[in-house]
Amino acid sequence: MRLLFQICVSVALSSVSALAAEFDVVVYGGNSAGVIAAVQAKKMGLTVVIVGPDKHLGGLSSGGLGFTDTGNKGVIGGLARDFYHRVWKAYQEPAAWKWQQASEYGNKGQGTPAIDGTQRTMWIFEPHIAEEIFEGYVRENNIPVVRDEWLDRKSGVVCEGGRIRQIKMISGKIFEGKMFIDATYEGDLMAAAGVDYHVGREANSVYDEKRNGIQVGVLHHGHHFGVIKENISPYKVPGDPNSGLLPRVSAVSPGEYGMGDNRVQAYCYRFCATDVAENRLAFPKPAGYDASQYELALRVLKAGWRETFRKFDPIPNRKTDTNNHGPFSFDNIGMNYDYPDGSYERRREILEEHRTYQQGFLYFLANDLRVPSDVREKAASYGLPKDEFKDNGHWPHQIYVREARRMIGKFVMTENELTKRRPTPDSIGMGSYTIDSHNVQRYVTPEGFVQNEGDIGVGITPYEIAYGSLVPKNGQIINLLVPVCMSSSHIAYGSIRMEPVFMILGQSAATAAALAIDRKCAVQDVPYSLLSERLAADGQVLHYAPVDGSAATDSHGSESVAQLKGVVVDDEAVEWVGEWGSSRAGQHFGAGYHHDKNARDGKTSAMFSAKLSKAGRYEVRFAYSENPNRSSKTIVKIHHSKGTDERSVNQREKPGLDGRFVSLGTFDFAEGSVAKVEVSNAGADGYVVVDVVQFLPVR
Repeated sequence: MRLLFQICVSVALSSVSALAAEFDVVVYGGNSAGVIAAVQAKKMGLTVVIVGPDKHLGGLSSGGLGFTDTGNKGVIGGLARDFYHRVWKAYQEPAAWKWQQASEYGNKGQGTPAIDGTQRTMWIFEPHIAEEIFEGYVRENNIPVVRDEWLDRKSGVVCEGGRIRQIKMISGKIFEGKMFIDATYEGDLMAAAGVDYHVGREANSVYDEKRNGIQVGVLHHGHHFGVIKENISPYKVPGDPNSGLLPRVSAVSPGEYGMGDNRVQAYCYRFCATDVAENRLAFPKPAGYDASQYELALRVLKAGWRETFRKFDPIPNRKTDTNNHGPFSFDNIGMNYDYPDGSYERRREILEEHRTYQQGFLYFLANDLRVPSDVREKAASYGLPKDEFKDNGHWPHQIYVREARRMIGKFVMTENELTKRRPTPDSIGMGSYTIDSHNVQRYVTPEGFVQNEGDIGVGITPYEIAYGSLVPKNGQIINLLVPVCMSSSHIAYGSIRMEPVFMILGQSAATAAALAIDRKCAVQDVPYSLLSERLAADGQVLHYAPVDGSAATDSHGSESVAQLKGVVVDDEAVEWVGEWGSSRAGQHFGAGYHHDKNARDGKTSAMFSAKLSKAGRYEVRFAYSENPNRSSKTIVKIHHSKGTDERSVNQREKPGLDGRFVSLGTFDFAEGSVAKVEVSNAGADGYVVVDVVQFLPVR
């Protein structure tokens, strides 16, 4: 465990500089969590300031991640929901559609009446739209923002009696506060205040988890070399270790499965691309461009890989939010280990190297004649949009810090709380996104081939987040809340680390700060009854409602399970084998449906089980969301009183019964028997999806 303990300097208040400004709440960091926290503090009648390194408000939400990772939208409430409502409102203006008709884009990412029955939401947006919304928040609420100010991490946090009294910037500016909120992606204020934290992956044994630690031998998501039909050599001369390793392949042993290390999952810029000629700038050739850095990509392409552009996810006006996809892509694997604890200078070096890597890769794909022509021509059809990130060379101002420091607080969120193996105390908001870690390292296997390690994707249902995960341990700082680098294990953070969740936690942190000020108590001692009452009043979703059409489910594309006749088993109650993801795109029942992530491994299955109180014949129906990327031969087995029958379902076609179900046949079941329907990806040729199984008695 890598911990940094820094002692807060105790000084008399008389030494405070005349430059000091005093507020009830000082928010350090202007990302989405920081802005939302400041808005909530102001709504509760407090004086508040946002100060930090940011020049632009919104962090990653305005820095390229416009194709929002939401999970179950129904658990996103409060000011976070309001943000996405404001996105929807922005796109109701005809002037917002400059490069594309709204009808051409369709209703991707939109919702119908939300939690309060009146708001509508849109979950996908352009970077500048998000930034305008965050700027609107601080303008409407008269919140002062002090930009481009960097905490003096060596001696800039002044404490007295376990309480932060003031923080000082490198510029000399001082901010005094009753409460402090560290909203940075790095946790710099938390660390400088001497609060315990961790960097890297814990061993599975630390918190009794199954998916933490080193993941040698575990392959998910398709972000690994196992998806290529042939093994790829990591050596400059293929097959010759004496020739040396290719760039971006580590010679260090990856370690043993389940053990901890200090490595963090890969970062990338979620850059914006466009194919609109009038708004497109060709991908630039960055200073320091070195084509040899992409030799491994050439071998991947030569082996037949053609999914380079799969994660050019469409956002309005013919732009993309571009993410990593595949064995060699935009994640800069293994090049960020120094970032969490690094000096400002070291971090700048890492950021510049990441920018050079990604811009160089884009230039390489679009211009290098060794790149297959179909890939090269496709890459050249894109460019950077002229109307985004205008003051930064049209490149995002915020890198995707998928994880840095994580506080070891009063309560640590782990895989066990997310999977409901253990209950979560004192919920102050919810998450629901897949447990998702990107790759951590790229290494050489014992057989002499290249492999990526660290990628995890595990579908889950909505879970609660404990208040104790936002505050330091008892005995540490008593007036600090940490909604971003909150207290969590590496693998649990893989789900929590989503922008909507950061906004939720920012609002909850500010609410707790206000109550602590009012009651003159430590943040660790805020009465949960008061906190939960105020959060609920402000629209936060603290508990998950069953998928019966209730308020905790977003109604876009969703139908209530409760309306269905007979015995119904929703995918929320399925027994899973293998790794499944969740989605809400298209028509579905309840909170969404699950998919096998296009694994095609023959090892992934879902078992629907229902206890039938009466003997007789039942028609068995299967619901799924159709799409051309689905499997045309999904195997479904029906286990009944007389044995097992097997059906093949073409999930590319719309279900024949009301467009929702296909009939699997009529079967006999004994009284009190457990009827089972098993869906697997054996022999699948696309995504296997599951939603609902229905047992209808036949008269």
